[in-house]
Amino acid sequence: MTDPDGVAPTTVSALYRQEYGRCVATLVRVLGDIDLAEEAVQEAFAVALERWPDTGLPPNPGAWITTTARNRAIDRLRREAARDDKHAQAALLHQPDEPAEWGPVRDDQLRLIFTCCHPALAPAAQLALTLRLLGGLETSEIARAFLVPEPTMAQRIVRAKRKIKNAGIPYRIPTGAELPDRLPPVLAVLYLIFNEGYAASAGAELVRSDLCVEAIRLTRELAGLMPDEPEVAGLLGLMLLTESRRPARTAPDGTLVLLPGQDRGLWNRALVAEGQAIVRACLHRDRPGPYQIQAAIAAVHSDAPTAAHTDWSQILALYDLLRAAAPTPVVALNRAVAVAELHGAAAGLTEVDRLDIAAYHLFHATRADLLARLGRTGEARRAYAAALELATNEAERTFLAGRLEGLR
Repeated sequence: MTDPDGVAPTTVSALYRQEYGRCVATLVRVLGDIDLAEEAVQEAFAVALERWPDTGLPPNPGAWITTTARNRAIDRLRREAARDDKHAQAALLHQPDEPAEWGPVRDDQLRLIFTCCHPALAPAAQLALTLRLLGGLETSEIARAFLVPEPTMAQRIVRAKRKIKNAGIPYRIPTGAELPDRLPPVLAVLYLIFNEGYAASAGAELVRSDLCVEAIRLTRELAGLMPDEPEVAGLLGLMLLTESRRPARTAPDGTLVLLPGQDRGLWNRALVAEGQAIVRACLHRDRPGPYQIQAAIAAVHSDAPTAAHTDWSQILALYDLLRAAAPTPVVALNRAVAVAELHGAAAGLTEVDRLDIAAYHLFHATRADLLARLGRTGEARRAYAAALELATNEAERTFLAGRLEGLR
């Protein structure tokens, strides 16, 4: 795997995205300090940028980063050892034995997710911190995902880390009795990580497959930990059915392809089959929840051989159930699309215009599409322009610019 011609900075950047969450999670277990773990991993990647262009990639880049970060942290603790507890902590890091396990699953990232999603933290802080630590997202990216200013998000993350440290929140997977109450924010985090991978909030690429793969892996782990929780299975089914469409989401030149225009022959049929099997199992349990309902909607889409064969009446009925279970503006926006397909663009636009999510670029993009279908070209152009102004992913911006140009 070593590259005799050296390693480009872009390669190190890609590895940062891929390995950051794993490395930080491992270092948090070893060091017991989130800030120190993050700083050590960032220093290790800085060292990699200096060395790898000359030496080439090591056989296992993630292990190299983790080891280098651990050694850097030990050196720092030695330098800063002004108190006995610092000496004790540095000595602890030299012990070869793994620390005792606190939970039934040996997975550093799952442990870190449950730590970040502790009920002592506000829900928004739980999500933001886990996206930062597990997904390796920059603060600016998380701010865009939450539609808040970057300084606000930075303060939120700092306060969350301080709360974990000051309150002595343990780095462990909760015991069985605690798990059900701790589950909802963990599922929300996993879904947000997946969504950031499937539709990146920024950058040139529409998809960050590393985040999709990691979110699915972590959700599989959680499903193994909680096999009797249908919402865990529902989220896994939703991810698999959504991920199955990824090969068809972009054209060969990287441009975005919406669901109606996708070549369904490119869909990953193995993922479709697995996702549909999970949805059927959830239906038999008869304990519906938001993730299971969303998975059922995705399953209906996956049943249709072409877009024209989509059973929109079933999808609308499922969105009615979802709106009752999770009455959010984004759910209402997606339901409006189903209304438009079943009852016409005018009916869909009426539903969209009831919503107050003007900071969401897909709100304007959906309005623009419906207005264009109604022949209201001037209004459609203004709506596409508003969507283009808010969109931050280059692939989406290119798509919206093309739609806007097409209305000239």
